[in-house]
This record gives sequence, structure tokens and C-alpha cells, in this order.
Amino acid sequence: MTMAWIGVAPPLADGFTSRQETSLALRDALVPGATVALAADRLGGWPGGFDRRGDRDWRDSSGKTQLAVSVARSLWQAGAVELVIWVTATSNASVLSGYAEAAAALGIQLAGDAAAVSGRLLGWLRETDRRWLVVLDDAAGTLDEGLWPAGPAGGVLVTTADPAVLAALAQRRVRVIPVGQYSRREALTYVVGRLTADLDQRQGAIDLVGDLDHDPLALAQASAVIATSELTCHDYREHFTHRMEQAVAAEPPAGPDGSQLSPGAITWALSVDHADLLAPRTAQSLLVLAALLDGNGMPVTIFETPAAREHCAPAAGAPPATPTQALVAMRDGLAALGQAGLVSIDPALSPPLLRMSWPVLAAVRAAMPDGMRKGAAVAAADALLQAWPADDTPEWLSRALRSCAESLRQSAGDLLWEGACHPLLARAGHSLDAARLTGPAAAHWAALAAASSRVLGPAHPETSGINERLAAAYLTAGQPAQAIALLRDVLRERAGTAGPDHPDTVDATRDLGLALVRAGWFSEAITVLTAAASGRDRTQGPDSIAALGAREDLAAAHRTAGQFAEAIALYRGVLAGRERAQGARHADATAVRQKLAEAYLADGQAKPAISQYERVVADRDRALGAAHMDTIAARGALGAAYHAAGKMANAVRLTEQTRAAYTAALGADHPDTLTACLNLAHAYAAVGRRTDAEQLLIQIVERCELSLPVSDPLTVAARTSLANLTGPS
Repeated sequence: MTMAWIGVAPPLADGFTSRQETSLALRDALVPGATVALAADRLGGWPGGFDRRGDRDWRDSSGKTQLAVSVARSLWQAGAVELVIWVTATSNASVLSGYAEAAAALGIQLAGDAAAVSGRLLGWLRETDRRWLVVLDDAAGTLDEGLWPAGPAGGVLVTTADPAVLAALAQRRVRVIPVGQYSRREALTYVVGRLTADLDQRQGAIDLVGDLDHDPLALAQASAVIATSELTCHDYREHFTHRMEQAVAAEPPAGPDGSQLSPGAITWALSVDHADLLAPRTAQSLLVLAALLDGNGMPVTIFETPAAREHCAPAAGAPPATPTQALVAMRDGLAALGQAGLVSIDPALSPPLLRMSWPVLAAVRAAMPDGMRKGAAVAAADALLQAWPADDTPEWLSRALRSCAESLRQSAGDLLWEGACHPLLARAGHSLDAARLTGPAAAHWAALAAASSRVLGPAHPETSGINERLAAAYLTAGQPAQAIALLRDVLRERAGTAGPDHPDTVDATRDLGLALVRAGWFSEAITVLTAAASGRDRTQGPDSIAALGAREDLAAAHRTAGQFAEAIALYRGVLAGRERAQGARHADATAVRQKLAEAYLADGQAKPAISQYERVVADRDRALGAAHMDTIAARGALGAAYHAAGKMANAVRLTEQTRAAYTAALGADHPDTLTACLNLAHAYAAVGRRTDAEQLLIQIVERCELSLPVSDPLTVAARTSLANLTGPS
């Protein structure tokens, strides 16, 4: 496998200065098997410099990410590592989706939810002999214990400004390398390197560096303003000193270190003034929108939407702009923010990503009047919704939009809940569902449910709908008990307001019954699903498609509970009803026929199971083709039925065909292919072909260990089968 860089890392900033001493320490620390963290070097706290209060200030923006990019690229380009996986680690959702992207790029199997895929990736990292580096950038919050990479061939680099992350790293005995202010030489080199177009602008650079306390962010903003203006360092220093004096007079420092009036707290205000000169009104309006989103990456398409253009429209009384003029103005405004050092734009991506340092983001939010925040929050939500691709692709773009939506949800609070839940919040939840981020999806819907209950009221229809989505998320995440509690409340509310036979009430009854099945509470599930089927019969008629579907759900509950006779009777009735209503070869009828066959086989009735499976295979082959996944699965099930009936010649033939079809369609390492291989090995063993069975099982175990976690049930089953066949080693 060739060298690979996976994930979106920020580009190195203009005038980037390699901090040689820190870079060398970092490179030396990133030995195979090591985890190293870069953290801001702040005074008076935890080793590594963090304030015990947990506050973050301007000094936390010390260039950690830029240093990580520089070192990671240097190691990769020198061939010291073959693989770099760059992950923005601001949330578990972001980490999981980043790992899923890496797994896809490496050819690791994607079956299951994002957590399962991430587990396979981390297992691969533990076992591979390829040199790798995983960068967890801007780690925040509590990263799940199971998401930390480890392995003898690789290293992990964390950047963080979050004391909670540092506390977790301390427990893991991770080495923390503090990243503080520039040295005097580094600061001067940086400023001089930025000011190359007009050498006269460097006048006063030494004094300016001292005034800005060698602060990387303040120097970046100051040099950006100077480079895009006619100011010299001396001129800028005068503006800085004047603004500092005004700030001190208006609000004296709160603490002995004067952190409220750090250089960055002044330079950002001067940068805003400069951006406003370059693009009057538009730049500030865009800055306000961006400050409510995720500074780690905002697709610029957000700021080109009708909602964003309307938010940044000319003031009342000014001539209206055409769409083209408005778009040009937006792009000019973004460029002005970049020229003022308030944002950076990564043009290597399509669409480009806008990035904003979190101290600037926090400063803009703090300076935002309540009236402005409300309008900006709604405009930002509308813009995100308009920029969101319907198919959630590409994944990195949807990941960025989800992060922006989460940042907006937290920063806007109840402003997105006036009268109803803003559609953006539901869109973000659906995106988490679609990305199979089951845990984060459940957490997102839970947050929406709590907010809806508090703002709109527990009986509001919107609250009920969100609770249903939350229940579905809990079920997908394997938390049926939580889902059941919610669905009981939904059913009680629906029955009380709409009546027991209202379609919405019957839907809620069905949902509760299915959740009870998932939880293994079969007796109550059958009672509830029987009520749902009766409700469908009364309201829509016993021969309606809805009523047939309800009885099909009930049959599935009986089958799962091991009550095969009841399941078979119900499936036969549903099949007859679907054949009358939809036709014998309708896809729904074929699906029920397959379930009937499964029930027969589970009940030990191999002969009727084979009869039904043969019909299913023929119908699927005719309707879908022999290479369709449903046809392949049906053929495999027929082979299993022949095996159960002792008709081994047919069983081996069909199982071989199934294995070959899955290999051609999905590849040799896909779990479905490996399962078919395992079934074939069992068939070989049953007909006395022990050598063939043993060789196949050895191959299966090897492939499982390469593409699946050690504890995966398929891996365990393959090892057990091999041990049973060969005996103790």
C-alpha cells in the first residue's frame, strides 16, 4: 500500500515560522507507540500550563495546530510515516466520522455503525506494521475511552486547549509539550517574513513585537492588517496603544495577569475595523454569522446562500443589489476578513473551507448584542439548511456542516425554538442517523427533546415527533429500554389527544411493540402488536396493505419469541392477502414468502421451507437478476435449508454459488462473503471433505483477523469452528 494522507488538515499560514526547538522536541517524542499532546503554555496551573479554573483565554491560541501540521507533513514527506490520519476531535461524532473516512480509504470493511467501523480501524492500527500517525486536532470534551488509537507501529499527536482532555491525558501518562508565545527572535522573524512587499512597513517591528508580548495570534492579526494597508509597524503600534488605553479606561483588568486585556483582545478589534474599511458592513455581517458556527471549518457555500446574502444585504435606503452583485459582495467580504487576519480560507478544497481562531470567535460572540444575535442565529440556521446537500455527500462536507450546526445549536440556545424547532436541528439529526453515528445521534435527539419539552411543552406535537426520532435513535444505538419509556409517553399522549383508533395512535402502538421486541419483552410486545393489528383492521380494513403489514409485524414477534406455529399461521395469512391485493410476484409478497420460509426452517420443517425458498429464489432471480444482493442472500438461505434437510449435494452446490457471488459483488473480505465461506466450510465438513473445510476455515480466520476486530462474533465463530474441526493444537 502506498503512502497516504487521510483527512482535512489546515494549510500552513502565510509566513509560518518553524519553532525549531519545539518541533524537534515533538519529532523526538513521536516514537512508535507514543502519544504526545501539544497544549498552550499558560501560567499557574496543571503541568503544561493550564489554569485550574478551566478557563480558556487568548493565550491558548498559541499555534498548536500549525505546529502539528508542520511536523506531520515533515514526517510524512520524509517517509518517516507512511500513513497520516488527520481528525478534527472536537466531539465524539467528529472523531467517529473521521475514523470512518479513514477506514473507507484503507479498504477496511464498513459494515455496521460508525462505532463498529471505528473499532475495526483501531484494531487495524494496533496490528499493522506500517508506520502511521493519527492527529487528533483541537480535542475537546470527553473523548470515549475506546476511541484512543494505539499500536506499536504508530504515534498519536493531540492538540488541545481543553483542561478536561488534559486531565484524561494525565491519567494515561501522556507526555505534554507546552506551546507558548514566540521567542523574541521567532516573533521578529515572523513579522519581517510577512512584510515583504514594502520593506518600509517593517519600521518599528521590534517595538511592536514587544508590545504584542510575542503572542502568535496577535502578531498574525497585526501583520495581516499592516500587509494589506499603508501602515507601518510604528503606525500600527500607535493604534494599538490608543485602543489599549481606551480599553483600560473602560474596563480595568479583572485579574493580576490582566488577561482581559491581552494583546489579542485588542488586535482583533483593530482587525475588525480594517475589514470594515475593506468591505463596509458586509465584512462585519459575515463575521457575526461565522462566529456562531464551528471555527475549525465552515464551507464557504454557507455564506453564498440566499439566507446569508439577505442577512448581509445593504442597509435600508441603499439601492438593492442584483444576485450577482450580492454574491460578489459576499466574496469581497470574506476576502476582507482574510486580509484582516480574522479568518483563513483553505482554497484546496471544493468548496473551500473558512476557518476562524476560537478566541476571535468567542470575542465576536461576546460583543454581539442580543438583538443582533437573534437575527444572525436564524440567518445562520437558514443558510446552513440551504447549503446542506440532499444526499449528505461528500462526507467531509456533511461532517463540517454537522459541526457547524452543533456549534450554532449551542451558541444560539432558545433562539432556534421560537414557536417550533428550526428545521436545521432536525436536518443535523437526520445526517447523524444517515452517517450511522448512532451514539452521537441519540445524544443529539435527546438534546432536542429536552429543549422542545422545556420551550414548547411536553404535550406539543413537535415534542412528540422529536421523542419518536429519539426513540428510533435509541433503538439503533442498542438502547431499547430508553426507547420504550419514550414510546409509552408518545402513545399515552396520542391516545389522549387523538383517540385510540387515530392513525397516529396506531402508529405509536406499532412503534412501541417493535421496541418491546428489540428489548426481548416478547409477551408484552405480542400484546401491543396485536392491539396495533386490531386497530389497523378496524380503521383501514383487514385486507388493507396497512393491516397486512401490522399482522406481519405480529408474526415477526411470534417468530422472535420462538412461537413458530403462531408465526407460520400469521405469515401464511399475510402472504395470501398480499397475493390477492398486490399479486403473487410483487416484491412485498416475495419478502413475506421468505419470512415464512425462515419460520418453517426455524421450526424444523425443512421440506416446506425448501419449497418456499425455491419460489423466492426464482422470483428474485426473475425480478432482480442473479447478481442482485437479495437474490444471492435468498440462494444462500435455500442452501441452508437443504443442509438442514440433509440434502448435502444441493447444499454444497448452492453454498459454493453463494460464496462466489458474494466474492464477486463485495470482495473476499466483506463480512457477508466471510459468512458464506463459513457456511461452505460447515457444508464441506458435513460431507466429509475435512481437508477442504480446514483450508477454508484457516483462510476465513486470517481474513477475519485482518478486517474485523478480534472479538467480532464472526471471527470468534470461525476460530471455534476451526478448533472443533482440528482438535486441540
